[in-house]
Amino acid sequence: MSKIKLPSKPPKIDMTPMVDLFFLLLTFFMLTTNFKPTEAVIVDTPKSISDKLSPDKNVITVFVGKDNKVYFNIDNGSDSTSRIRRKVLLKVAEHYQVQFTKVQVRKFENLSSFGMPVKDLPRWIDATDQKVRDAMQTGVPMDSLNNQLEMWVLMARNENPNAETAIKGDYGADYKTVKKVLDLFQKYNMNKFNLTTTLEKVEAKLDNK
Repeated sequence: MSKIKLPSKPPKIDMTPMVDLFFLLLTFFMLTTNFKPTEAVIVDTPKSISDKLSPDKNVITVFVGKDNKVYFNIDNGSDSTSRIRRKVLLKVAEHYQVQFTKVQVRKFENLSSFGMPVKDLPRWIDATDQKVRDAMQTGVPMDSLNNQLEMWVLMARNENPNAETAIKGDYGADYKTVKKVLDLFQKYNMNKFNLTTTLEKVEAKLDNK
């Protein structure tokens, strides 16, 4: 007697739970991701063959634009709970007797580099239009009678003595401006620092001799 062969059906996989999980993860990352703030200036760094990577955390950075304006940035260190950026702002504000609200201080913690006198910082923080913010970037004063860059560097160094120091200068910047920054670093024995450059492509050639 012959056996009855039942028709075989291909297995079906219900993808509905997978799609739900995908959208849950997507929503989670969109809500928790912090986008990097826009830098105060676009710096076209000189090229070099050094392949050493510049630190992206725990670093004090001075930018020198091609217009020789100077900009400053300090992050919150390797441990963001230390809130170094907030502490530096309050120390500088106390020195120059500039008032910041709690909301302004909180906003400042999430911003990036800046270049302006301390008295203009509250308006820069409150500005909602990026064009308005860009127009206020006139450079951190660093002349002999009003060297605010020195105060920013000093307070940042005091709050985070383990932070690395970096200079990111445009290849078109005047060396005299860069030299002023170097002299400032040496004044506080900050003799070890990073010069940010762009890696230059080097073609290896075989010696046929």
